[in-house]
Amino acid sequence: MSRRRLYTTVLAITTLALPLVLADGAAAAGSATRPAPIAWSPCPEDPTAQCATVRVPLDWAHPRGPKIDLAVARRPATDPAARIGSLQINPGGPGGSARGFAIFGADYFSAEIRRRFDIVGIDPRGVGQSTPILCSADLLAQEPPVLLGSQAEFDARLAYNARLRADCRARTGPLFDHVDMLSVVRDMDYVRAALGDAKLTYYGVSYGSMDAQQYAEMFPDKVRAIVSDSNLDHSLGTRGFLDTEAASAQDSFDEFVKWSDRTPSSALYGQDVRAVWHRVLDRAGRGEIPFPPDPSRPLRPDELISAVFGAFYGPDWVPVADVLSALDTNTPIPVEPPEEEPELPEVVPFPPLAIFCNDWSLPVRDYREYAGHLRRVGRIAPDMLFPPPATSLTAACLGSPAKIANPQHRLRVRDSATPLLLTNALHDPATGYNRALGVARQLGSEGVLLTYDGWGHGVYGRSECVTAAIDSYLISQQLPARGTHCPGVEPPSPPATARTASAWPAAPANPY
Repeated sequence: MSRRRLYTTVLAITTLALPLVLADGAAAAGSATRPAPIAWSPCPEDPTAQCATVRVPLDWAHPRGPKIDLAVARRPATDPAARIGSLQINPGGPGGSARGFAIFGADYFSAEIRRRFDIVGIDPRGVGQSTPILCSADLLAQEPPVLLGSQAEFDARLAYNARLRADCRARTGPLFDHVDMLSVVRDMDYVRAALGDAKLTYYGVSYGSMDAQQYAEMFPDKVRAIVSDSNLDHSLGTRGFLDTEAASAQDSFDEFVKWSDRTPSSALYGQDVRAVWHRVLDRAGRGEIPFPPDPSRPLRPDELISAVFGAFYGPDWVPVADVLSALDTNTPIPVEPPEEEPELPEVVPFPPLAIFCNDWSLPVRDYREYAGHLRRVGRIAPDMLFPPPATSLTAACLGSPAKIANPQHRLRVRDSATPLLLTNALHDPATGYNRALGVARQLGSEGVLLTYDGWGHGVYGRSECVTAAIDSYLISQQLPARGTHCPGVEPPSPPATARTASAWPAAPANPY
């Protein structure tokens, strides 16, 4: 990972991170289970939003022990007379800033949701301004390749992961081992009580879907209305985690091929798209294609796959077709001029590693087992070959302790006050429909799955059908009928004569 890419990633996932703050239990007034009302003040970034800090236990098993500060922001309901309560939100990640989402992204929600709810975002512990995870910038920049080709490379990855865990733990302190989702869920419930809400109304997308599911499992009587959008299935082990995402990655590539075959404005219209794709992949494997953002070195196949996979989040099919056509014909690809790289500090916030590896145990014994996983997912996804987020996160957690804070298990939601609403695109590349079906089976009568028969990652706002169904549930607690589907809305495609060649696609800031 280059220092430039590292800096961009850090900015995307932390949003104005503050230094580590720990205090002993005597400094916190009141009981950990009896929160005081939140003292709001104008946010420094935007005084039209309100910001605050809430003190919670570092370790919920010891509620009177050391405390950490959670950074919270809210956009008050635009119609106080019609206000229902607070809507807690989480944009995913792992490591996305919900505080920043509330300040800068509240327009993601419909005018009616903003009229009826205070939009409240909590930076999860270890993220952003909520006592962030800190790591060495130089060590992060030394990350070895995700795809490993030998036992020696496997061993080198294990050694690197051990160094990085030790470095981040030493710089962060004891919080490093307490950023799991179960702790975050307890934080959410504590903030719910501090906000004065008798029950939780919540919208979480992607990694935020785990908050939704595990809150309902832990506090079923406190559920008012919980939306789990674009679902992770936390019951999956190493094989299931890799296989489900490989199938989704291949499905998204298949949908891109179908679009190109039926769309005259596609740069690959009338061509054998898979033949073009594999021709470009093979040339990249031989080192024959310069890497567009840095032509001084060759493009690696995994970089090409990751870039195309990231474009499917939109989905942004037009630039994928443009880029593949350009690479196949050796046509220059527009590249944004590089920004002047700021001086990178010695220590930077970097929460994804600690969060994900506290929530997921994905053991791989040795290179032989690792290579077997890659061969299998290659058969599942013969065009995409490997699922980028699942593969990179599995590699990042190699060598993690066998006992983690929040191990995978089948959901056990019983007697929830209100069933959950699950939403998922049929053709989501990252949190595939296969995972949503798994979560729905585990919830049984405690959840209802609304299917968006379209594409991309994240469902809310994709169509009037989807938005109306989610809004109705959040406002009136009215669930759609079981088996409800909303038609897909294909992204607009400008005529080929009305656009210039697309630039190299940027990878998403967060995998989930």
